[in-house]
Amino acid sequence: MPDSSLHRCAWCGTDPLYVAYHDTEWGVPEYDARALWEKLVLDGFQAGLSWITILKKREAFRAAFDGFDPEIVAGYGEAERARLMADAGIVRSGAKIDATIRGARVWVEMRDAGEDFSVWLWSFVGGAPIQARPLTLAEVPTQTPESVAMAKALKARGFGFCGPVIVYAFMQATGMVNDHVHDCFRQAEVRAMGGR
Repeated sequence: MPDSSLHRCAWCGTDPLYVAYHDTEWGVPEYDARALWEKLVLDGFQAGLSWITILKKREAFRAAFDGFDPEIVAGYGEAERARLMADAGIVRSGAKIDATIRGARVWVEMRDAGEDFSVWLWSFVGGAPIQARPLTLAEVPTQTPESVAMAKALKARGFGFCGPVIVYAFMQATGMVNDHVHDCFRQAEVRAMGGR
């Protein structure tokens, strides 16, 4: 049970799964290339839905997409696509599934060309987290010049469902920007993780 005496960002509400996500994952700098791709995919699947919907289905997504191993997903064909479209445990969107498979292929192409997906993504924030420290949730933007630039670059590479708003949510979640409000107990904790 989460500690109710701690002040948190209001967006996580009281759902124990959402609170745990806020308290342990959101805003923590992520540098693993595979994990970053997984999060980008899940944020893409969130388009038009709430994050808690995706969070509740995350383990089903991981099982359905072979642990989000880009090497495996890049090899998906019609049989795997049909299997995913029939999987009630995930969001069954043909466009989002196709974008995931295409994104895995781009991820593998980048890696094979000697490009590190993590280093490339982090370059949009200068390699270190942006420490925003908003006073209230109302001060948190939905997109920034950095998310616009990253979204444009991702789309140019062939990734899908990665507009500037989705990308900004991805940047927040993966610690590229620390948007915990100033009096949230995680603001200082996440800020201290700013170095590698």
